Amino acid sequence: MELLPLVERWIHFLAGITWIGLLYYFNLVQAAAMAAANADQGGPGGAGITKYVVPRALWWFRWSALVTWLAGAALLGPRFMSAFTLQGNDALIGFGAWLGTIMLLNVWGIIWPNQKKVLGLKPATDTEKAKARRIAFLTSRVNTALSIPMLFFMAAAGHGVTLFAG
Repeated sequence: MELLPLVERWIHFLAGITWIGLLYYFNLVQAAAMAAANADQGGPGGAGITKYVVPRALWWFRWSALVTWLAGAALLGPRFMSAFTLQGNDALIGFGAWLGTIMLLNVWGIIWPNQKKVLGLKPATDTEKAKARRIAFLTSRVNTALSIPMLFFMAAAGHGVTLFAG
């Protein structure tokens, strides 16, 4: 194996672990922890998480999403068009690539703009923040659901599974 594809694969792999790991953290850990912290009338609330953890986690989340996608596109190389047009033996990786693309667009186009309002990085009223919180939450849940088939297609394609004989 040549060095460049090996480096691209490892970048794709490590950035992908970071991206999906944070996605699962947000959905499986942080959402429930914030709800519990906000419901605890005598407790410290969620301010510490919101102030110190969330901005840093969102930084890693959005940039690892982009790096994952770019490294994956580089790995596809000349197969990029056949994968994204779901042609022949590249259809399987193409399904995974499309799901990853939708997830990336959700991160940068929906989740991050709404989280900026929630975190006070962009001016918003309390009503706008509540709406933004809900939109970001639901979009993050969509990405979590999409990650399951995306990971299946990526793993299947990486292990020689094909959709079409030929």
